[in-house]
Amino acid sequence: MAGRRGWGGSPPESDEEASRRIVTAAVELISRKDTAISIADVAESLGVIRQTVYRYFPSTDALLRAAAIAAVDGFLDRLAAHLVGIEDPAEAVVEAVIYTLNEAPRIPQLGIMLSGSHSHTAGITSDEALLFGMTMIRRFDVDWERHGYDEPALRELVEYQLRTMQSFFISPGDPPRSQDELRAYLRRWVGSTVAVPRSPA
Repeated sequence: MAGRRGWGGSPPESDEEASRRIVTAAVELISRKDTAISIADVAESLGVIRQTVYRYFPSTDALLRAAAIAAVDGFLDRLAAHLVGIEDPAEAVVEAVIYTLNEAPRIPQLGIMLSGSHSHTAGITSDEALLFGMTMIRRFDVDWERHGYDEPALRELVEYQLRTMQSFFISPGDPPRSQDELRAYLRRWVGSTVAVPRSPA
């Protein structure tokens, strides 16, 4: 149970509520300060000591990843709307990559996930990132099973998609490709891979 001190005079009723409030505070701070926040910043905004935040999140990286996941629900809704009617798996993945790369600079929390700049562990392949990716891909209008994707293959596709997005986010090219050039490039190389699922041995 969360401690009764601090919290702006309104302590949480459970550990779950405490964790949610910490994540919410982190999301709000990131929106105002980009990604340059710390455990101390979050603790101060909640009126608690740093050790209280550390109780729920062992590091700034862990808190930032949780904030990223919490903040991208609206993005996932917009992405799903953008991909409505696209039933081809290759085309859906290509369009999802392009849409995400366009949105990431406007969504600091999404940028955290793609850049991995605050993670010294699994980063883009962390459980949180893979959960985000699986949530994303299951919103596509694609019948993955009909196209030969079982659960292990779908998880590997998500990892591949995340790694692809991260690479273009970190190093877009000099000069960066235009939207049409990037779409053609992804269709040629990524699309051809996605079209032929290969289940892990």
